[in-house]
Amino acid sequence: MRHAVLGLLALTFAAAAAQAQTFPTMPITFVVPTAPGGAVDALARRLAPPLAERLGQQVIIENKTGANTQIAAEFVAKAAPDGHTLLLGPDVTFTVNPHLYRKLSYDALKDFAPITGLTVLHQALVAHPSLAANSVPELIALAKGKPASLNYGTFGLGSAGHLNMEAFSTAAGITLVPVHYRGAAPAFNDVLAGHIGLMFVSFGSVVETWKAGKVKVLAIGRAARMPDYPDLPTVAEGGLPGFEAKSWFGLFAPAATPRNVVAKINAEVRGILGDTNFRAFLDRQMMESIATSPEDYAELIRTDSRKWGEVIRGAKLQID
Repeated sequence: MRHAVLGLLALTFAAAAAQAQTFPTMPITFVVPTAPGGAVDALARRLAPPLAERLGQQVIIENKTGANTQIAAEFVAKAAPDGHTLLLGPDVTFTVNPHLYRKLSYDALKDFAPITGLTVLHQALVAHPSLAANSVPELIALAKGKPASLNYGTFGLGSAGHLNMEAFSTAAGITLVPVHYRGAAPAFNDVLAGHIGLMFVSFGSVVETWKAGKVKVLAIGRAARMPDYPDLPTVAEGGLPGFEAKSWFGLFAPAATPRNVVAKINAEVRGILGDTNFRAFLDRQMMESIATSPEDYAELIRTDSRKWGEVIRGAKLQID
């Protein structure tokens, strides 16, 4: 019996090794949970050609939007676990949705095999020029002097812009009033128009407007100051140690995908993100690589999930 079990295990490992050696045997699909034109989609379309060249198979982009990334996530969770259907998506799918929704169409921990983190976007705390605050300490003082009178824009309930501001408010001991929009662009347009006072938004999407003097950037939600903008302080420097406001993107396979296949994709993608030309693309997008091992990536997901779970429970946020 023991020999039979050992023989079965040997066959299983041999089959997995063989699959990794032959992978891929058909085109690979990046399932993207956002519409064409956004940051996630742009990253997927830039990553696809060099990965196709390395693996010798076409890489197709398929946008499946809706339900705050749930439609795309459920599709990949139910796909064949052979490495040919992958989810390229944002952190909210795995770190926010499980705490925000009473019912979820996928299991963030059990239905996926994390492959690698891809990139991180740091968010900036921006304000209309008329806001009577030019720094984080001044904003906190203003909010404490006028409780629940300052409003801010989000790009949807439970979005990064929403939760980062909730975390900021909790850390600062202030109350701000959210105004929810269907996307970052309309929210930012209302900041520019002065209809709302401030918001957290990707720094890369507002830097030119900031340089033109049409909006104030009070601080950047990064652990350290940005090398290219050394005069821009971090939120943490404003009296909130350890505070960061960011969103990241990563790559996932269905849960039962063989480890050797996951390792192969991981190695190729990390090689691409380390390439000089690709890093130049990331610099233009103001993204930073967070490519790492599947194990370290899984730990990042667990850590951020705990963080956002606390924020969501503290803010009493829930979607049926």
